[in-house]
Amino acid sequence: MSRTNDRLLLVDGRLVPGAGGAFETINPATEEVLGTAADASADDMDRAIAAARRAFDETGWATGHAFRARCLRQLREGLRRRADELRELTIKEVGAPRFLTFGAQLDAPVDDLAWFADLVDDYGWERDLGRAEPMGMPSHRRVVREAVGVVGAITPWNFPHQINLAKLGPALAAGNTVVLKPAPDTPWCAAVLGEVIAEETDFPPGVVNVVTSSDHALGAQLTQDPRVDLVSFTGSTATGRNVMASAAGTLKRVFLELGGKSAFVVLDDADLRAACSYAAFAGITHAGQGCAITTRILVPRERHDEAVEITARALAKLGAGDPQDDRTICGPVISAGQRERIEGYLEQAVKDGGAFACGGGRPEGRDRGFWIEPTLITGLTNDSRAAREEIFGPVLVILPHDGDDDAVRIANDSPYGLSGAVHGGDVERARGVARRLRTGTVSVNGGVWYGADVPFGGYKQSGIGREMGVAGFEEYLETKAIAEGV
Repeated sequence: MSRTNDRLLLVDGRLVPGAGGAFETINPATEEVLGTAADASADDMDRAIAAARRAFDETGWATGHAFRARCLRQLREGLRRRADELRELTIKEVGAPRFLTFGAQLDAPVDDLAWFADLVDDYGWERDLGRAEPMGMPSHRRVVREAVGVVGAITPWNFPHQINLAKLGPALAAGNTVVLKPAPDTPWCAAVLGEVIAEETDFPPGVVNVVTSSDHALGAQLTQDPRVDLVSFTGSTATGRNVMASAAGTLKRVFLELGGKSAFVVLDDADLRAACSYAAFAGITHAGQGCAITTRILVPRERHDEAVEITARALAKLGAGDPQDDRTICGPVISAGQRERIEGYLEQAVKDGGAFACGGGRPEGRDRGFWIEPTLITGLTNDSRAAREEIFGPVLVILPHDGDDDAVRIANDSPYGLSGAVHGGDVERARGVARRLRTGTVSVNGGVWYGADVPFGGYKQSGIGREMGVAGFEEYLETKAIAEGV
């Protein structure tokens, strides 16, 4: 069953309206109202948490490995059957360029569910440590891995399918039950998951609950409620601090994937034209709305002006375009509020002595929608706000460096440590620089680290823990040691 004008909550296996009524979701490229989503209340969230607790405590979900794998495969197939509908929904609700929906904005995370289903079958849930005689007592010891319990998943708007499924996939594969609270900006992307789970899978009632709301603060219930065992949050570092502090009251576990201000390091033996053109493409993809996007370009000082010219020309050529167009790389930003936030950074950059080699405002001819031109800022130092803080828009800062050691110093001079990139002619040298970056992921000469099997997360204030891969799966597991007298 497909719904075109409204979406419902999924609570305890049923699709239901929100006690708070409904709220609108908007196309950021046009400001068109697409329809409504259920607006959950605190009572709705309470019922969702109760359902997840009951499903974990009173059903065999946590121990039924084969059943869990089957449900995950059903979810994958259900989403694949609705791929065309989901593609159009994602372009309209997220403002995601169409080309991205064939990768990380839709198709890739849906297909990744198969990896987590396979992991359920293949994972070593129990490890035999053999016999020992601690304190003279003959014992046989084993280590068992089992689900944490109820997971509260709080997700952002920028890559909603990827992040929703990067939490649901491993959490469910591990045997947990989940309450998903998506961002108010993209409620439909999450609500469709609820529809598919309710209508096309065998997930028991309460195992997955999807609670959409216009209220960002509703997620705080998940961090505070003692019935929730783990909170998995992706979003800003500032909000991550609040999540961690709130969860401390019940000493629940937290996974935090937070902000970034990643550096794109160009070495002096790199092909400057290729490296700077690639940096421009990477930096403004999806209007720069990605936590791991490389937004600081570090170039050799002696070739700084040439690098500025190449990068600015590439950005101007890419431009900001209609996300429906297959050729568009940079679409709109998500909301008027986000656009105003970015414009505040641009104003501050000028006050700090920066200049725009490209962009710096709203593109001409786009009076509707939330648009910012692809922008390159020059003349700043690494301690300026635009070079130091996460802007989350199509804004790049270019900085000179004086050799490998200086480039590493500048790259690591950040409160964040999520990602990075190195481009150089000598691969061994580039690899050596990459190893010195204090970040969770690094691309060397255009290498792509993204994949279901690759752990993703950051150093320093970019987060705690890892998402995806075996490491991400194990974030959702407890470890139990059992000893039997023999």
